Amino acid sequence: MKIIDLSPGQPDLIEQAARQLVDGFRQHWPNAWPDMESARQEVHEALEAGKIARAALDDEGRLLGWVGAMPEYDGQAWELHPLVVDPAFQGQGIGQALVADLENQVKTCGGATIFLGTDDEDDMTSLSGVDLYPNVWEHIARIRNLKGHPYEFYQKQGYAIVGVIPDANGAGKPDIIMSKRVG
Repeated sequence: MKIIDLSPGQPDLIEQAARQLVDGFRQHWPNAWPDMESARQEVHEALEAGKIARAALDDEGRLLGWVGAMPEYDGQAWELHPLVVDPAFQGQGIGQALVADLENQVKTCGGATIFLGTDDEDDMTSLSGVDLYPNVWEHIARIRNLKGHPYEFYQKQGYAIVGVIPDANGAGKPDIIMSKRVG
């Protein structure tokens, strides 16, 4: 596997990246990128100047997964968005390699922190389907993963839950905010 820049001059990889968004998010977040048109738009937005987009390729040049990030807070903090691995290759360390590579890219750009939001719209954690107010931090301290939510993947990469936006996606559907110092 090798990790390279994903760039506008790679139409075949862009199409594969869009397909991965549709297929990779279909099970738990079907409204994220419900069709190829919305997914292509997301890929093209990730390729805009000043952003980072990295692609993991197999030995034949097939896209295994990709990750993007955009600078915020004058480049001190970068938002990781999105991360997707082809469902056929999940669980093989590709996501971990992409996140580690992205962290190095952000450091090279002078960034100090990477943050991300990881929604819970489908009762995947103990934070979903409940009223988190007024004791939000108590709920976060007792979080449990009920259905394979990706927050634990990010914890294994050194990211910490730094907050939650209750009801971000509707009543009882929070966005879990995570971050990691990289610089």
